[in-house]
Amino acid sequence: MNAPLPYRLVATDLDGTLLRSDETVSPRTRAAVEAACARGAAHIVVTGRAVAWTRHILDGLDYDGLAVCGQGAQVYHAGEHRLLTSVTLDRRLAADAVAKLEAEVGEIAVAASTDGLAGEVLFGPGFRAVAAREDLPVRRVADRDELLAQPIGKLYLQHPELDDDALTAAARETVGDLVGVVLAGADTVEILPHGLTKATGLSLAARRLGVTGAETIAFGDMPNDIPMFRWAGHGVAMAGAHPELVAVADEVTASNDEDGIAAVLDRVFG
Repeated sequence: MNAPLPYRLVATDLDGTLLRSDETVSPRTRAAVEAACARGAAHIVVTGRAVAWTRHILDGLDYDGLAVCGQGAQVYHAGEHRLLTSVTLDRRLAADAVAKLEAEVGEIAVAASTDGLAGEVLFGPGFRAVAAREDLPVRRVADRDELLAQPIGKLYLQHPELDDDALTAAARETVGDLVGVVLAGADTVEILPHGLTKATGLSLAARRLGVTGAETIAFGDMPNDIPMFRWAGHGVAMAGAHPELVAVADEVTASNDEDGIAAVLDRVFG
Protein backbone atom coordinates (compact mmCIF):
# COMPACT_ATOMS: atom_id res chain seq x y z
CA MET A 1 0.00 0.00 0.00
CA ASN A 2 1.39 3.40 -0.98
CA ALA A 3 2.19 5.88 1.78
CA PRO A 4 -0.07 8.96 1.98
CA LEU A 5 0.99 11.86 -0.24
CA PRO A 6 2.72 14.40 2.05
CA TYR A 7 1.76 17.39 -0.11
CA ARG A 8 -0.48 17.60 -3.16
CA LEU A 9 1.13 20.77 -4.50
CA VAL A 10 4.74 21.91 -4.87
CA ALA A 11 4.96 25.68 -5.44
CA THR A 12 8.34 27.06 -6.48
CA ASP A 13 9.60 30.56 -7.10
CA LEU A 14 11.87 30.84 -10.16
CA ASP A 15 14.81 33.22 -9.71
CA GLY A 16 17.05 32.28 -6.82
CA THR A 17 14.98 29.17 -6.14
CA LEU A 18 14.13 26.74 -8.96
CA LEU A 19 16.61 28.35 -11.34
CA ARG A 20 20.34 28.25 -10.75
CA SER A 21 22.40 31.39 -11.23
CA ASP A 22 22.75 30.58 -14.94
CA GLU A 23 18.92 30.41 -15.30
CA THR A 24 18.88 26.64 -15.77
CA VAL A 25 17.31 23.91 -13.64
CA SER A 26 19.76 21.24 -12.51
CA PRO A 27 19.13 17.63 -13.56
CA ARG A 28 18.81 16.62 -9.90
CA THR A 29 16.21 19.26 -9.09
CA ARG A 30 14.28 18.52 -12.25
CA ALA A 31 14.27 14.81 -11.39
CA ALA A 32 13.08 15.51 -7.84
CA VAL A 33 10.17 17.64 -9.06
CA GLU A 34 9.24 15.01 -11.65
CA ALA A 35 9.36 12.29 -8.99
CA ALA A 36 7.00 14.26 -6.75
CA CYS A 37 4.62 14.71 -9.68
CA ALA A 38 4.85 11.01 -10.52
CA ARG A 39 3.60 10.30 -7.00
CA GLY A 40 0.55 12.49 -7.66
CA ALA A 41 1.61 16.01 -6.64
CA ALA A 42 1.20 18.99 -8.93
CA HIS A 43 3.92 21.57 -9.55
CA ILE A 44 3.19 25.27 -9.98
CA VAL A 45 5.81 27.90 -10.78
CA VAL A 46 5.08 31.12 -8.86
CA THR A 47 7.19 34.04 -10.04
CA GLY A 48 7.36 37.80 -9.93
CA ARG A 49 8.23 37.78 -13.62
CA ALA A 50 5.40 38.64 -15.99
CA VAL A 51 4.34 35.94 -18.47
CA ALA A 52 6.39 37.46 -21.29
CA TRP A 53 9.55 37.10 -19.17
CA THR A 54 8.62 33.56 -18.05
CA ARG A 55 7.35 31.76 -21.16
CA HIS A 56 10.76 30.95 -22.65
CA ILE A 57 11.88 29.33 -19.38
CA LEU A 58 8.73 27.23 -19.06
CA ASP A 59 8.94 26.17 -22.71
CA GLY A 60 12.56 25.15 -22.20
CA LEU A 61 11.51 22.94 -19.28
CA ASP A 62 8.64 21.37 -21.27
CA TYR A 63 6.42 22.75 -18.52
CA ASP A 64 2.75 22.46 -19.49
CA GLY A 65 0.89 23.19 -16.24
CA LEU A 66 -0.32 26.36 -14.57
CA ALA A 67 2.09 29.15 -13.66
CA VAL A 68 1.47 32.18 -11.46
CA CYS A 69 3.28 35.21 -12.88
CA GLY A 70 3.56 38.94 -12.25
CA GLN A 71 3.57 38.64 -8.42
CA GLY A 72 0.19 36.89 -8.54
CA ALA A 73 -1.43 39.11 -11.16
CA GLN A 74 -1.41 36.49 -13.93
CA VAL A 75 -2.41 32.84 -13.99
CA TYR A 76 -0.99 31.32 -17.15
CA HIS A 77 -1.65 27.92 -18.74
CA ALA A 78 1.75 27.01 -20.14
CA GLY A 79 0.54 23.99 -22.10
CA GLU A 80 -2.08 26.06 -23.93
CA HIS A 81 0.00 29.28 -24.01
CA ARG A 82 -3.07 31.04 -22.65
CA LEU A 83 -3.54 33.74 -20.03
CA LEU A 84 -6.35 32.66 -17.70
CA THR A 85 -6.48 35.68 -15.38
CA SER A 86 -4.80 39.07 -15.35
CA VAL A 87 -4.99 41.93 -12.84
CA THR A 88 -3.76 45.39 -13.81
CA LEU A 89 -2.57 48.36 -11.78
CA ASP A 90 -4.65 51.54 -11.91
CA ARG A 91 -2.34 53.89 -13.80
CA ARG A 92 -3.63 57.13 -12.28
CA LEU A 93 -3.23 55.67 -8.81
CA ALA A 94 0.27 54.45 -9.72
CA ALA A 95 1.28 57.92 -10.92
CA ASP A 96 -0.08 59.48 -7.73
CA ALA A 97 1.83 56.96 -5.62
CA VAL A 98 5.13 57.68 -7.40
CA ALA A 99 4.60 61.45 -7.07
CA LYS A 100 3.82 61.13 -3.37
CA LEU A 101 6.90 58.96 -2.80
CA GLU A 102 9.15 61.35 -4.75
CA ALA A 103 7.94 64.20 -2.55
CA GLU A 104 9.45 62.30 0.38
CA VAL A 105 12.65 60.72 -1.02
CA GLY A 106 13.47 62.67 -4.19
CA GLU A 107 13.52 61.60 -7.83
CA ILE A 108 12.99 57.92 -8.59
CA ALA A 109 13.73 55.95 -11.76
CA VAL A 110 10.68 53.98 -12.89
CA ALA A 111 9.97 51.05 -15.20
CA ALA A 112 6.63 49.46 -16.05
CA SER A 113 5.54 45.92 -16.93
CA THR A 114 2.80 46.08 -19.56
CA ASP A 115 -0.11 43.67 -19.51
CA GLY A 116 -0.73 40.66 -21.73
CA LEU A 117 1.03 37.61 -23.15
CA ALA A 118 3.37 39.80 -25.17
CA GLY A 119 3.83 42.47 -22.51
CA GLU A 120 7.05 44.46 -22.45
CA VAL A 121 9.07 45.96 -19.64
CA LEU A 122 9.41 49.66 -20.39
CA PHE A 123 12.44 51.41 -18.88
CA GLY A 124 11.95 55.07 -18.07
CA PRO A 125 14.77 57.65 -17.97
CA GLY A 126 17.62 56.64 -15.68
CA PHE A 127 16.34 53.14 -14.93
CA ARG A 128 19.28 50.72 -14.55
CA ALA A 129 18.97 47.44 -16.45
CA VAL A 130 20.66 45.14 -13.94
CA ALA A 131 20.08 41.81 -15.65
CA ALA A 132 18.24 42.71 -18.84
CA ARG A 133 18.71 40.28 -21.69
CA GLU A 134 18.46 41.10 -25.36
CA ASP A 135 16.12 38.17 -26.00
CA LEU A 136 13.53 39.46 -23.51
CA PRO A 137 10.95 42.15 -24.31
CA VAL A 138 12.54 45.35 -22.96
CA ARG A 139 12.19 48.83 -24.41
CA ARG A 140 13.41 52.24 -23.25
CA VAL A 141 10.98 55.15 -23.39
CA ALA A 142 11.57 58.88 -23.30
CA ASP A 143 9.28 59.95 -20.47
CA ARG A 144 6.99 58.73 -17.71
CA ASP A 145 3.82 59.49 -19.66
CA GLU A 146 4.84 56.83 -22.19
CA LEU A 147 5.34 54.34 -19.35
CA LEU A 148 1.69 54.73 -18.40
CA ALA A 149 0.19 54.94 -21.88
CA GLN A 150 -1.15 51.35 -21.85
CA PRO A 151 -2.42 48.85 -19.25
CA ILE A 152 0.30 47.76 -16.84
CA GLY A 153 0.69 45.03 -14.26
CA LYS A 154 3.21 46.79 -12.01
CA LEU A 155 5.91 49.42 -11.69
CA TYR A 156 9.58 48.93 -10.77
CA LEU A 157 11.31 51.59 -8.67
CA GLN A 158 14.99 52.50 -8.26
CA HIS A 159 16.57 55.28 -6.19
CA PRO A 160 20.03 56.75 -6.80
CA GLU A 161 20.99 56.56 -3.09
CA LEU A 162 18.58 54.40 -1.10
CA ASP A 163 19.23 50.66 -1.15
CA ASP A 164 16.47 48.16 -1.88
CA ASP A 165 15.41 47.63 1.74
CA ALA A 166 15.38 51.36 2.51
CA LEU A 167 13.41 52.20 -0.64
CA THR A 168 10.92 49.42 0.11
CA ALA A 169 10.44 50.67 3.67
CA ALA A 170 10.00 54.28 2.49
CA ALA A 171 7.47 53.25 -0.15
CA ARG A 172 5.47 51.16 2.31
CA GLU A 173 5.42 54.01 4.82
CA THR A 174 4.48 56.66 2.26
CA VAL A 175 2.13 54.93 -0.20
CA GLY A 176 1.40 51.53 1.32
CA ASP A 177 -2.22 52.57 1.87
CA LEU A 178 -2.64 53.19 -1.89
CA VAL A 179 -0.69 50.35 -3.52
CA GLY A 180 1.12 47.14 -2.70
CA VAL A 181 4.89 47.44 -2.27
CA VAL A 182 7.19 44.44 -2.46
CA LEU A 183 10.91 43.68 -2.67
CA ALA A 184 11.35 40.93 -5.25
CA GLY A 185 15.10 40.96 -5.91
CA ALA A 186 18.13 43.14 -6.47
CA ASP A 187 16.99 46.54 -7.80
CA THR A 188 13.47 45.14 -7.95
CA VAL A 189 11.23 47.19 -5.67
CA GLU A 190 7.75 46.92 -7.12
CA ILE A 191 4.42 48.74 -6.89
CA LEU A 192 1.40 46.45 -7.36
CA PRO A 193 -2.37 46.66 -7.05
CA HIS A 194 -3.22 46.96 -3.37
CA GLY A 195 -3.71 43.54 -1.77
CA LEU A 196 -2.20 41.58 -4.67
CA THR A 197 0.43 38.98 -3.70
CA LYS A 198 1.84 35.70 -4.94
CA ALA A 199 -0.64 34.02 -2.58
CA THR A 200 -3.52 35.66 -4.45
CA GLY A 201 -2.60 34.07 -7.75
CA LEU A 202 -1.46 30.79 -6.21
CA SER A 203 -4.76 30.34 -4.38
CA LEU A 204 -6.65 30.86 -7.66
CA ALA A 205 -4.45 28.34 -9.48
CA ALA A 206 -4.66 25.84 -6.63
CA ARG A 207 -8.45 26.12 -6.59
CA ARG A 208 -8.49 25.07 -10.24
CA LEU A 209 -6.57 21.94 -9.17
CA GLY A 210 -8.73 21.29 -6.12
CA VAL A 211 -5.79 21.80 -3.75
CA THR A 212 -5.69 23.82 -0.51
CA GLY A 213 -2.91 25.80 1.11
CA ALA A 214 -2.52 23.21 3.84
CA GLU A 215 -1.68 20.65 1.14
CA THR A 216 1.07 22.83 -0.35
CA ILE A 217 4.84 22.99 0.15
CA ALA A 218 6.36 26.25 -1.13
CA PHE A 219 9.93 27.31 -1.92
CA GLY A 220 11.28 30.86 -2.23
CA ASP A 221 14.07 33.32 -1.46
CA MET A 222 12.75 36.90 -1.24
CA PRO A 223 10.20 38.94 0.76
CA ASN A 224 7.67 38.71 -2.08
CA ASP A 225 7.42 35.01 -1.17
CA ILE A 226 6.21 35.75 2.38
CA PRO A 227 2.46 35.71 1.54
CA MET A 228 2.94 32.41 -0.32
CA PHE A 229 4.67 30.90 2.73
CA ARG A 230 1.89 32.08 5.01
CA TRP A 231 -0.71 30.55 2.69
CA ALA A 232 1.10 27.23 2.26
CA GLY A 233 1.25 24.42 4.76
CA HIS A 234 5.06 24.42 4.71
CA GLY A 235 7.45 27.15 3.56
CA VAL A 236 11.07 26.42 2.64
CA ALA A 237 13.57 29.27 2.26
CA MET A 238 16.69 28.81 0.18
CA ALA A 239 20.13 29.30 1.75
CA GLY A 240 21.01 32.98 1.44
CA ALA A 241 17.34 34.00 1.34
CA HIS A 242 16.34 37.47 2.53
CA PRO A 243 16.13 37.62 6.35
CA GLU A 244 12.47 38.67 6.23
CA LEU A 245 11.58 35.44 4.45
CA VAL A 246 13.79 33.27 6.67
CA ALA A 247 11.94 34.69 9.68
CA VAL A 248 8.62 33.17 8.51
CA ALA A 249 9.98 29.98 6.90
CA ASP A 250 9.40 26.54 8.39
CA GLU A 251 12.88 25.47 7.33
CA VAL A 252 15.92 26.58 5.35
CA THR A 253 17.44 24.34 2.68
CA ALA A 254 20.56 24.54 0.54
CA SER A 255 20.89 27.25 -2.11
CA ASN A 256 19.44 27.22 -5.61
CA ASP A 257 22.92 26.39 -6.94
CA GLU A 258 23.19 23.43 -4.54
CA ASP A 259 19.90 21.65 -5.32
CA GLY A 260 18.09 22.96 -2.27
CA ILE A 261 14.67 22.07 -3.64
CA ALA A 262 15.75 18.53 -4.49
CA ALA A 263 17.16 17.98 -1.00
CA VAL A 264 13.77 18.71 0.55
CA LEU A 265 11.62 16.94 -2.03
CA ASP A 266 13.78 13.80 -1.88
CA ARG A 267 13.32 13.72 1.89
CA VAL A 268 9.62 14.60 1.97
CA PHE A 269 8.46 12.44 -0.95
CA GLY A 270 10.93 9.64 -0.37
